[in-house]
Amino acid sequence: MDTAKGLLKSEELYQYILETTVYPREPEPLKELRDVTASHPRAIMGTAPDAGQLMAMLLNLVNAKKTIEVGVFTGYSLLRTALTIPDDGKIIAIDLNRDSYKIGLPVIQKAGVEHKIDFIQSEALPALDKLCEDHENEGSFDFAFVDADKPNYLNYHERLLKLLKVGGIVAYDNTLWAGTVAMPEEEVPEWMRFKRQWARELNKALAADPRIEICLAPLGDGFTICRRIY
Repeated sequence: MDTAKGLLKSEELYQYILETTVYPREPEPLKELRDVTASHPRAIMGTAPDAGQLMAMLLNLVNAKKTIEVGVFTGYSLLRTALTIPDDGKIIAIDLNRDSYKIGLPVIQKAGVEHKIDFIQSEALPALDKLCEDHENEGSFDFAFVDADKPNYLNYHERLLKLLKVGGIVAYDNTLWAGTVAMPEEEVPEWMRFKRQWARELNKALAADPRIEICLAPLGDGFTICRRIY
């Protein structure tokens, strides 16, 4: 178990949550993908299983059928989405690194959901801009998940709000940045300070955005849920 993905100070409590309500409900392909990813040198980048469980509930609550994922890595959150949406649902998955995606692809194929995924190897901003250029895409997506280069989150937010329908949801990962957002800067390791500042600015901007309802959930490394209200 990787307790580093959780912000709870008690490892025992986090493990209790995982073993009581997360792992027993986790589909077998997701367990397999976690195992495949565990040996990756950057395995910490994978979506936390408890955050993935919440994603599935959000997808079901909005009856999501058309979704976007910005940042794929080996595909845990992507597979969670693909297993949740209907058989004729679609996910536009954007990532610069196809090699990481290929690590999880055999598990996705084995699960029988590859046909729902349109993987685009690209930087996210030009890919999102291209989607926005097609006016048929505006207000047509049900759900989006973002776990990519952190300083661009607000740029992604503007584009995703154009693409999401009213009532649609976008979720952002890593918005508490290992809890450093609440720490005095001098206590934050130097290598974490830039993204600490990014997270604080992002959280402030999202909280002030009148176009959305917002909830910052202390799951994984911070999981911010935004619902477009107009």
